Amino acid sequence: MNKLPLDGLVVLDFSQYLSGPSAALRLADLGARVIKVERPKVGDAGRNLAIKNLWVDDSSLLFHTINRNKESFAANLKDADDLILIKKLIKKADVMIHNFRPGVMEKVGLGYEDVEAINPRIVYGEITGYGKQGPWKNRPGQDLLLQSLTGLAYTSGNDYHDPVPFGLAIADSLCGAQLVQGILGSLIRRAKTGKGALIELSLMESLLDFQFELLTTYHTSGRLPKRSGINNGHPLLSAPYGIYKTTDGYIAVAMASLDVLATAINCEALKAFSQEEAFCKRDEIKMIISHCLRNDSSAYWLEKLHAQNLWAMEVLDWKRLTEHEAYRCLQMEQTLNAANGKKIITTRCPIRFNGERIFSDRPAPQLGEDNEKIMNEILNHTQDEAIAGYCSR
Repeated sequence: MNKLPLDGLVVLDFSQYLSGPSAALRLADLGARVIKVERPKVGDAGRNLAIKNLWVDDSSLLFHTINRNKESFAANLKDADDLILIKKLIKKADVMIHNFRPGVMEKVGLGYEDVEAINPRIVYGEITGYGKQGPWKNRPGQDLLLQSLTGLAYTSGNDYHDPVPFGLAIADSLCGAQLVQGILGSLIRRAKTGKGALIELSLMESLLDFQFELLTTYHTSGRLPKRSGINNGHPLLSAPYGIYKTTDGYIAVAMASLDVLATAINCEALKAFSQEEAFCKRDEIKMIISHCLRNDSSAYWLEKLHAQNLWAMEVLDWKRLTEHEAYRCLQMEQTLNAANGKKIITTRCPIRFNGERIFSDRPAPQLGEDNEKIMNEILNHTQDEAIAGYCSR
């Protein structure tokens, strides 16, 4: 593959856990050199955040999935000598990322104004949990907590049931992706004006933006969205939108004309309802569809539905998905060659450039693995320009 679009850019990643590191990962996939700055001996707190006790070496599998393709520089930001080295790195960097609580970086002299004074061209991105003002600003910015207080947990599951959170850290993932958008926009602006920028995001704002449909509807109508009593798929959408059980699994049925659906599944009871009643009698209609679809297999119903050009797909688990040709042709897997000969199968960057997929087998770094190399670049005058070269190529 030819040079990736961010080849030549240097990113300093001070972040930990998921939101900030996921943004730095995408920048690395796009060609940037990402130097992960971590605390000596301890490192990113995500190194010890194991899921089901899955470890690769001294770090968790989760850490490896989100910090591959980076370098690690161990430095104590409260140590005067280490801070001097960090500031030399900042002088040569293009982008700096952190996701500490408000005031943390300012206390060590690495807030935006301090960093801008060192390098006016730098793009400085920061993620907080709830913003830098207000009564929640110092609360822990954890994904489940943010899903809960922003109302997102009331969009999943059926009405009258308990709130249901996403099974993924959706706030972290969305916020990390939006930070990348802000950084790329700022780099384009810098190319035109020569000026850097401060990019500020919060997990809370990302989740509120994610719910723009629901919040706009609420502000317009003054009414809270109501989940379906059964087979809920989206609180704003009418029947049949939802997931339905069959004799051997589940199928998802999206938007569909009721009369066409009734014909497709040969359901006489469904023909009694008009399209205008699809929302106001949503639960009653879904109950009829549910009883009908329980009488045969997923494959049987999908054949009937697809014959009428209705939008429906089977609900798959990861085993069945990854065995399917539709998945395999995407080539979404890549193998990382970790320490001690350990191999990790993970996902690749989903972006393609000029028809080419982006793969990288470089695993997450060991804590401080690149200290010597980076120290030589900082301290050796002839190599000091090595980092600067990344900015000018």
